[in-house]
Formats: sequence, structure tokens, C-alpha cells
Amino acid sequence: MPTVTMTVNGRNVSVDVEPHTLLVQALREKLRLTGTHVGCDTSQCGACVVHVNGRAIKSCTMLAVQAQGADVITIEGLANGSKLHPMQEAFRDNHGLQCGFCTPGMIMSAVDIVKRKGNDLDEHTIREELEGNLCRCTGYHNIVKAIAAGAKAMKSGARA
Repeated sequence: MPTVTMTVNGRNVSVDVEPHTLLVQALREKLRLTGTHVGCDTSQCGACVVHVNGRAIKSCTMLAVQAQGADVITIEGLANGSKLHPMQEAFRDNHGLQCGFCTPGMIMSAVDIVKRKGNDLDEHTIREELEGNLCRCTGYHNIVKAIAAGAKAMKSGARA
């Protein structure tokens, strides 16, 4: 059984995994980081988005062994202690969730969108960039509003 060593949310970890174990499974089952959700098993919903080496990826599309030596940030790693990341605060303040199942993936994708596209995002850009992140509860209006607000709040240099 291979051992994968990586940095997860700033902490060095090693986990023994089967060669076919997906990164999402290693995070949830081995490291008990259950904020990363499995929603579809077909890489269509985006509930499992994490950052690997600074890029947003669907962790159900990556084998855990491919994360050897990687820097992985999950939704649990965005906050700074008890202080929420600005994007997390924006989702809370703008009611950017309903049942909350898609929220971790939405937030992780949103932070990546800001890193790639900047802090001044219009509605069209946000909606286009969210392709691949599904919410089955909302009409996306408050999610878009939350991402725009979070993007502006991230101008202050919050950890991403």
C-alpha cells in the first residue's frame, strides 16, 4: 500500500492509501476532513473542489498518489483560526447557501476565480466561471452576490 506525504492545510501528513484511492476519499476517510463533499461521483457537481498547488481541482478526479508532495488546501484550511476567510464571510453575509452541501466547493472555486480573474468580477464572469459547480437548491443569485462581495473583500490580502 503506497504512502502519500503531502501538506494539507499547512500541516505535513502521510497517509497509506490503495493505488486507486481518490484524493477526496483520502481527505475525507483518512484525514477526516469532511468539509470536502462527494456529490456526484462523476466530476460534474464541484462539491469536492480543493486547491492543489494553488489550483482549484475536483478532488474526485485525482488519485491520492498524484498528490505526493503537493500542497493541498481544503475548505477547513481557508479560515485563519476562528476568523473566517473573506469569501466564507461573504457567503454567510449574503446568504449564498441554502442546504450548504455545495457551499465548500463553491467557496473553493470562488477563491480560485478571484485569484485568476481579479477582485472586480461582474455577474456574467462569475456565472461563466461557476460552470461545473452545481447547486440544486438555489437560483445562484445569492451565490453570485456572495462571490462578488467576497472578491472585493479579498482585496485586503486575505490568505487564499
